[in-house]
Amino acid sequence: MHRSQRRLIALAIGLTAFVIGSALLYQVGMARLEGKPRTFWEAIEWAAETLSTTGYGFDNHWNHPAVVLLVVAVQFVGVFLFFLIVPIFMIPFLEERFEEKLPREAGNIANHIIIYRFGPAVETLLQRLKHDAVPSLVVETDEAAARTVLEQEQLVVFTRAEEDALDVGRLHHAKALVANGRDEENAAIVLRARQMGFRGEIFAFVEEPAHRRPIELAGATSAYTPRHIIAAALAAHASDRISPRIPGADAIDGLERREVRIAASNPMAGKTLAEAEIGARSGATVVGMWSRNRLHAHCNGASRIEPGSLLELVGDHDTLDRAAVLFGSPYLRTKGPYIVAGFGEVGRKVHELLTDAGEDVRVIERQSVPGVDFVGNVLDPSVLERAGLRESQAVVLALNTDDATLFGTVICRDAAADVPVIARVNHARNIENIYRAGADYALSISDISGEMLSARLLGRAVRTREEHRKVVRMPAGISVGKTLAELPIRQHGSSIIAICRKGSFLTRMHPAMKIEAGDEVFICGNGEALREIAL
Repeated sequence: MHRSQRRLIALAIGLTAFVIGSALLYQVGMARLEGKPRTFWEAIEWAAETLSTTGYGFDNHWNHPAVVLLVVAVQFVGVFLFFLIVPIFMIPFLEERFEEKLPREAGNIANHIIIYRFGPAVETLLQRLKHDAVPSLVVETDEAAARTVLEQEQLVVFTRAEEDALDVGRLHHAKALVANGRDEENAAIVLRARQMGFRGEIFAFVEEPAHRRPIELAGATSAYTPRHIIAAALAAHASDRISPRIPGADAIDGLERREVRIAASNPMAGKTLAEAEIGARSGATVVGMWSRNRLHAHCNGASRIEPGSLLELVGDHDTLDRAAVLFGSPYLRTKGPYIVAGFGEVGRKVHELLTDAGEDVRVIERQSVPGVDFVGNVLDPSVLERAGLRESQAVVLALNTDDATLFGTVICRDAAADVPVIARVNHARNIENIYRAGADYALSISDISGEMLSARLLGRAVRTREEHRKVVRMPAGISVGKTLAELPIRQHGSSIIAICRKGSFLTRMHPAMKIEAGDEVFICGNGEALREIAL
């Protein structure tokens, strides 16, 4: 029996007792104090009329104070009873009566993936399992969360008792188990699954890294810390010291790398690289295009410059200045301290990684705790100004909610247009809005977790963002006498970024430049593209 039904039964019993009780008191009062005896049913009629506030018929005037007080008391009870019954009793009852009931049994599902507890970490995983037609079942102990899953047309089973979670999820017929509760819940679920004789794979998400080993000892096949993984990815994207964007480029004297944001109003937006003629007009070379959180390093003449993307260019100082004039936009900053907004699990890890790499880091957090440099709300522009946002190299938003991240992105972009905004996101569905707000790079815990488990459960390779580029040094060989435009480098998606000629580096690349005998050509590209090149 539902709680609302029990409440209604208690209400009916209470009302009946109150009506009878007040009727008996009224009957006694009328007979002894007013001198006007009433039958029991007449007293019941008076009690019902008074309590329901519908008005009086036969009795409407009394003389004795005690009877008057009784009448007034029952009248007030009747008035307040309406405001008590509707919100506490009737609305919950009607909601339970007409809303869709949560499944309590899984049916005949088999060879499925059990997801214990729904949350951001498993959103993308569920989508990928559905896309690959792999049956999955969410077992949820929170009613509101279970209804959220049901509204997404995902198979879900609701149980209030954690001890019954594996039974209602048909563990013995399952292929694998993913534990996504709190660390203590996950440990209990893993232990219980192994005690029940489950021999399939068990994966667990861990909030505290120190709990990884204990959960694996409890029986988990693998335990993951997605918050630390996303922190590492954010820090690596922010700092070249942690993860150089173009390994090997630092050996080329005079070569610089810059990024420029392409707004929808930019004259280059929508053009192909061939149409833009960036190299011919400036001498700079486009070596990559960031679209959302994915780097397209395979650049050729047909590559289109999408609005909202980031173009990555290399060249010497003068060529990059000429390219900036073509775009009509400033380059993103490459000098200054890093600002980390939010000092939770992700923010602390980002701070640790950047600090260990020797970067200057400033932390903004609401509470004054060790490691925090500026106490305040990151959504307050004055706090960002005190932290030196305009002079920073990048701001990393490691906030707890996506709404705060969205608003923080807007504020940072408005205050400092040339400062890169790197954002941590909880739900993958919110990434697009955060990019629209002005983020330059955003990663969601949902995507990171989904990629890790997809690799294990579906045998799928982890999606690469093509960041693993490198610079190779090749002798001129049979290319002597050819111009850069005649070489098939761009067709393979790679870029010539410098030429070493007689001990000096040439970093102004023009399509009409010819390769001379003894030249060494420096080519940037990913491994696949570089393997296809033979000079």
